Amino acid sequence: MPKFRMSDVITATSRVFYPNWLCWAFFTEGWGLFFSEELYNLSVLFSAALLWQYLVGGVSVTGLLWSALWVVAVRRYLAGGLCTSTARLTGQTVVITGANVGIGKETARDLLRRGAHVILACRSLPKAEEARRSLLGEGGKVEVRLLDLSSLQSVRGFAAGLVKDNIKVHILINNAGVMMCPYMETQEGFEMQMGTNHLGHFLLTNLLLPQMKQHGEPARIINVSSLGHLSGEIDMDDLFFKKKPYDKVQAYANSKLANILFTRRLAHLLKGTQIQVFSLHPGSVHSALGRHILSSVMNDYILCLALKTTLEGAQTTVYCATQAKQHSEMYFSDCAVGWALYASKDERLAEDFWKLSAQLVKLDE
Repeated sequence: MPKFRMSDVITATSRVFYPNWLCWAFFTEGWGLFFSEELYNLSVLFSAALLWQYLVGGVSVTGLLWSALWVVAVRRYLAGGLCTSTARLTGQTVVITGANVGIGKETARDLLRRGAHVILACRSLPKAEEARRSLLGEGGKVEVRLLDLSSLQSVRGFAAGLVKDNIKVHILINNAGVMMCPYMETQEGFEMQMGTNHLGHFLLTNLLLPQMKQHGEPARIINVSSLGHLSGEIDMDDLFFKKKPYDKVQAYANSKLANILFTRRLAHLLKGTQIQVFSLHPGSVHSALGRHILSSVMNDYILCLALKTTLEGAQTTVYCATQAKQHSEMYFSDCAVGWALYASKDERLAEDFWKLSAQLVKLDE
């Protein structure tokens, strides 16, 4: 298990009671978006509160008001930070991996409304095409391209296609991922979570970097990590659980820590360019990502009341794509600078892990 520093523990505790995103803007902005998105959750929770009142002593006007305030306050806190940037992205091309569902799709919807040309990079063309049709009319331009991050050959083919078509990528959002799946391997024999969540995105980013640098315009690279990285560790001698028993929770945490280390080293290598780099925690989101650990009934009808919606989960990604400034933490949460495990700030580890990743994906070939 990773060694936690006391500073990590103190910071974690303080952020529970005073999150760094809990500022004046939280109380004054984004309420229209919140109420339009939260109609179902607010209705269910308010009905439950009324039922409780009825059972324990009867419904009153005062009770109704307090119930309404309580329900709104709880859901507003759970929704977290909301991006209120009005930035336009007309003329910019955005690549989003895994954008046919969940927060990837909601991110695409938001950026399309800002006028961007959005490429949905997905492993299932039929599902991606269905998503594309549902996004038509949002604005901008949306297209689909095949990308299977569990196949380095597919990653190389996708990147080559963009270069061949002379598509200038202004924003790359490495969003796709798998979470706590049973042991599986990628086409190259890597453990699936590390192979997909990190190595596939690592190769994709490096293949697109020359082109992103070449056009000399401001660009952004955004890696969707997770709070789950807090229990992560990078075992350079057994990255894929060949020697130790497979632990799907630990494997997921390791891959999310890998995302932040990748971000840190990439930012170092891009210092002096116009490319900004971010990693982020989208929050605890009600989506299909947890299909390997939760029943559909639990996920769809119960946990949704305690989790962010996919639109709310997309807010920090949109914030990093439109408004955020690169920060030494290299990690954002709820539309503000977040905090990450001390190990994610280890420059030497980030450098060594970059070298190992480059060898594994055969970056120089």
